[in-house]
Amino acid sequence: MAMASVARRKAYLLSRNLSGGCSDALRYSYSLTSFSRGFASGSDDNDVVVIGGGPGGYVAAIKAAQLGLKTTCIEKRGSLGGTCLNVGCIPSKALLHSSHMFHEAKHSFAHHGVKFPSVEVDLPAMMAQKDKAVANLTKGIEGLFKKNKVNYVKGYGKFVSPSEVSVDTIDGGVTVVKGKNIIVATGSDVKSLPGVTIDEERIVSSTGALALKEIPKKLVVIGAGYIGLEMGSVWGRLGSEVTVVEFAPDIVPSMDGEVRKQFQRALEKQKMKFMLKTKVVGVDTSGNTVKLTLEPAAGGEKTTLEADVVLVSAGRVPFTAGLGLDKIGVEMDKAGRILVNERFASNVPGVYAIGDVIPGPMLAHKAEEDGVACVEFIAGKAGHVDYDKVPGVVYTHPEVASVGKTEEQVKSLGVAYRVGKFPFLANSRAKAIDDAEGIVKILAEKETDKILGVHIMAPNAGELIHEAALALSYDASSEDIARVCHAHPTMSEAVKEAAMATYDKPIHI
Repeated sequence: MAMASVARRKAYLLSRNLSGGCSDALRYSYSLTSFSRGFASGSDDNDVVVIGGGPGGYVAAIKAAQLGLKTTCIEKRGSLGGTCLNVGCIPSKALLHSSHMFHEAKHSFAHHGVKFPSVEVDLPAMMAQKDKAVANLTKGIEGLFKKNKVNYVKGYGKFVSPSEVSVDTIDGGVTVVKGKNIIVATGSDVKSLPGVTIDEERIVSSTGALALKEIPKKLVVIGAGYIGLEMGSVWGRLGSEVTVVEFAPDIVPSMDGEVRKQFQRALEKQKMKFMLKTKVVGVDTSGNTVKLTLEPAAGGEKTTLEADVVLVSAGRVPFTAGLGLDKIGVEMDKAGRILVNERFASNVPGVYAIGDVIPGPMLAHKAEEDGVACVEFIAGKAGHVDYDKVPGVVYTHPEVASVGKTEEQVKSLGVAYRVGKFPFLANSRAKAIDDAEGIVKILAEKETDKILGVHIMAPNAGELIHEAALALSYDASSEDIARVCHAHPTMSEAVKEAAMATYDKPIHI
């Protein structure tokens, strides 16, 4: 079975070419020939050293060990999982779920016949549940390291040479870790704004927003991206008056325009306010509240906005400073990202990079895919990540998920296309649970019906999107999805109906 699988993989690779004129099959052949040169025998050095224990780093380390490579992972935080698990994806989802439960209890339960005198927020208990989830998951990764025999060094690593990393350990010592192949997986950090100093109390990053000690009466979010809208939703549900200030003319600029408009309307119905085409030009923290001075993005009359807490959520930047990359001559772009080839190799032999420190979407699951592909290349196998088919999700309520191209992107390519849409108002399961706000939108090439992009706004859009991701990965048509039997009643039937609307006609609208 294993040999047959390899043969099928080779045939698949030979049939596909990627950008740059270098096929996966050619890289497969090259990696096989380079493997014997990459690892000299008879050395006590690591085969792979990973700097960073976030989603990309710890996954790369585990995969490397599973492939039989002696592996060490260095993590400065002292707990594995990186920003995502410790102060990002996981704790935010815990609070999003807890705050949604409170909001449902307060506003929706009575419609379902569930009544009680009152409901209140116990913020310390909510935070404790979040912290427990994080602690259990970080310990779980340490367990996976032990299971797969990954050596774990706790401390801050920086290059001494292309094959040596000096680590200032968290217990105050210094050690040197040697490796034939070193992967930089240090992730990203909060992007700062000129004149705005984050103190994690009144002016907070996403990290501080996950640990507020009380519910702010007024919360201002600077930045209408994924993180800002998610954290704004958490505190809005718990009772904060939320205002989002965004320099751009739209929220979540990467989102499909039609879906974006529906999404913004949904958030506005939840009493989230938006000030678009607006920039922050001054901050005053001298009083009891934070006073922001705002002006139109194009210039104009200044106004003042007061808040108890200000969340700075203007994006993230790669964490590459202080790693000694300049010392060993690693090339980076103006944004501080490490430049790599299709094998994740930098210009310095033996030094690789993955995740947020290289170009591409700054997403935990993208970093994981990078990590697996990178070590597969190092181990002489085939690795591949298609960044055009990486799904993205905004975990508000409703959620918004997408994969592939937006309608604006398809238009810019000059491709003739068809659009199929289906509203959840016509989906029986959504109506049955009284949660029917949203839509499925599918874009397909007109001539071939090949799916180009799928966009979903729904309560569980983040789960529904993977049917579309699989379809895009195999160059499926909208008819392919439409002819798959979907269980009834399910929310996923809306995906089927949207596919039917793309190549023919839907049944239920």
